Amino acid sequence: MPINTKLFGDRLKKMGFNFYSGVPCSFLQNLINYAINDCEYIMAANEGDAVAVCAGAYLGGRKSVFLCQNSGLTNAISPLTSLNYTFRIPVLGFVSLRGESGLKDEPQHELMGQITTDLLDVMRINWAFLSHEIEEAMIQLVTANEFIESGESFFFVVKKGTFEKELLLEQRIEIPLNERKITRSHEDQFPKRSEVLSEITRLTKKLDINLATTGLTGRELYEVGDLPNNLYMVGSMGAVSSLGLGLALSSPKSNVVVIDGDGSFLMRMGAIATNAYYKPSNMFHLLLDNNAHESTGGQKTVSGGIDFISLAADVGYSNSIYIHNLDELIVELNRWKSNKGLTFAYIKIFPGTVENLGRPRIKPYEVKERLIQHLKGEV
Repeated sequence: MPINTKLFGDRLKKMGFNFYSGVPCSFLQNLINYAINDCEYIMAANEGDAVAVCAGAYLGGRKSVFLCQNSGLTNAISPLTSLNYTFRIPVLGFVSLRGESGLKDEPQHELMGQITTDLLDVMRINWAFLSHEIEEAMIQLVTANEFIESGESFFFVVKKGTFEKELLLEQRIEIPLNERKITRSHEDQFPKRSEVLSEITRLTKKLDINLATTGLTGRELYEVGDLPNNLYMVGSMGAVSSLGLGLALSSPKSNVVVIDGDGSFLMRMGAIATNAYYKPSNMFHLLLDNNAHESTGGQKTVSGGIDFISLAADVGYSNSIYIHNLDELIVELNRWKSNKGLTFAYIKIFPGTVENLGRPRIKPYEVKERLIQHLKGEV
C-alpha cells in the first residue's frame, strides 16, 4: 500500500527539510509535487546541478532534499564525491529504482536498475529502500535525519508505487528578463587572474561571500588573501554557480560572488538558465575567460566563439555586463552591492598563474565550517 505523500512530506518539513532540488522522475512525481506545492523547490537542469544547489543551501543553514531518477545518479557522482564528501556537506536523497528486476520498464533502465545500490555503496553513501508502510517509513526518516545531523548523507531508494497521488497545484511560471546589457565596446586589457582576485578581495566586506571555482582560481584566491568569507571549491567542476544559487537563496542578506572559469562554465552551461529563473538579486556571477583549461596543461576551450554576454542576457540574468578592465570590474561590483539584481559579468584574462602556486593549507571541510560560522556572524 502506498504511503501518504503529504503526511510523509509534512514529517520531513517538521524535521527541517523544506528545501528541495532535483530533476523529475515518474516514480517520484508525487513527492516532487508535494515539494513544489508546500516547500521551496529548485528545478535544476541536471542532477549534478541539483546536488550543488542543495550543498549551497546547506551552507546557508537549510536542510535540503535531493530528488532524482536512478539514471541521473551518474550525473550527480561528481558533486556527491568531490563536493559533498570532500567538504562534509550532508544531503538527504531520494533516488528512484527504475529498471528493477522483474519490473517491465524501458530498456535504458536495465543496467542502472541492477547497479543503483552498488553505486551508493561505492560512493560510501548510507541508504535504505523506502518502505511502502507509513509507520515504518516514518521510523526510517528518524534514522535518516540522525545521519544528516551527524554530517553524513543518506539516500532512500524508491520503488514504483511507493507514494500516494499528490496533485500538483497550478504553477505560475514567470519568464526572467534581462534589464541591462553592456557589450564589448573597446579593447580588452587582459588583466591577470591574480589581479582580478586581488580587487575582489580588497572590496570584500563582512556580508560578501566569495565562491571560487575549482583549480587555479581557488588556489590563487587563497594566496591573494585567505578570508573566512571565501570558499575554495575542489572537484565538482562546473557546479560553482549552482552552489552559489543555493547559498544566495538560503542566505538573502549575503552578497554572493561566484567566480567561474570558461572551462568550468561550459561544462554545466545549463545552470545559467536555472540561475536566471530563480533570479537571486544577491548573486554576482563573474566569468574569467582565458580560453584554456589552464590547471590541466593549458588545453584550449571553445570559449573563443561564444558571446557569453548575449547568452546570459537571453536566459534572463537581470544584468549582463562585458568588463574590459579592472576599473570597470570595481565599478560594476560596487554598483551591484548597492543596487543588487542577478548579475553576470565577463572579463577576458591573461593566461598564466603565480609562480610556485601552492594549495590551501586549510582543509576543505574546515573552509566550509569557517564559512558557516562566518554566515552566522560568529567569525
